[in-house]
Amino acid sequence: MSFQNLAAEQGDPSAKGSGNAATDKFKNEAVKSDTSTERAGAIYTDLLAAIGEVARKHEVTYDEYRVLKNWMIQVGEYGEWPLWLDVFVEHEIEQINYNRMGYTGTKGSIEGPYYVENAPELPWKTEMPMRDKDREATPLIFKGQVADVDGNGLGGATVELWHADEDGYYSQFAPGIPEWNLRGTIRTNENGEYEIKTLQPAPYQIPTDGPTGWFIASYGGHPWRPAHLHLRVKHPGYREITTQLYFQGGEWTENDVATAVKPELILDPQADAEGQNVVEYGFKLDKED
Repeated sequence: MSFQNLAAEQGDPSAKGSGNAATDKFKNEAVKSDTSTERAGAIYTDLLAAIGEVARKHEVTYDEYRVLKNWMIQVGEYGEWPLWLDVFVEHEIEQINYNRMGYTGTKGSIEGPYYVENAPELPWKTEMPMRDKDREATPLIFKGQVADVDGNGLGGATVELWHADEDGYYSQFAPGIPEWNLRGTIRTNENGEYEIKTLQPAPYQIPTDGPTGWFIASYGGHPWRPAHLHLRVKHPGYREITTQLYFQGGEWTENDVATAVKPELILDPQADAEGQNVVEYGFKLDKED
């Protein structure tokens, strides 16, 4: 069963539909780590100690503890662990690893739960797959160059691009959207350049009709993410970059629920004579060790 069909079975976009789709996608990935038993023991010990410290500090009651257990079960039943972890934890892991490796190239950001591999390959100058209704949104021309840290263009690099439609929905995670809508793998020209026509995305709420939304409501938070593009940039022999790009002056850039916005990742598109928003942004890739 495809992720799209799974979501479509729910009838309407829902936390449970998109959550289960994201969980099934993650479960089908081959994930592993070479973590030693000593390192695992140290991490688990510190994690449990931190939980105990919070419980003691706030004198957590048994009722509160039972609510936590019930909520954790519901997160699993709704398939929302990928969503919850990507919203509240991934930004820390991403920043830690950028700093740990001493990178100097383009900064990354969170991947989020809605990446799908093997998006159709497109030429360096292209238009993203989209529906007629998507063309009613403001067009966005996104162009730039993939280069090494010295500015030398990397021909044949791939720029995977995916983002939500104007209503905040991702293909394969909501019903009624073509499988590869607003998803593509763009291969750069010999100079590492790309020019992509897509639509200007809008801010959207993460799913709120499930346990992640209930969690946010419990502390009076908001569920909004600023408008953004997702990208994964690759070239053999270089560090792969996974990032998100945001928009100058956009709503929620100052208080993104996922805490993923960085000043270096903000775009400032300018309208051209045809009413299209045009922006240039390049990627610099670090050499792999």
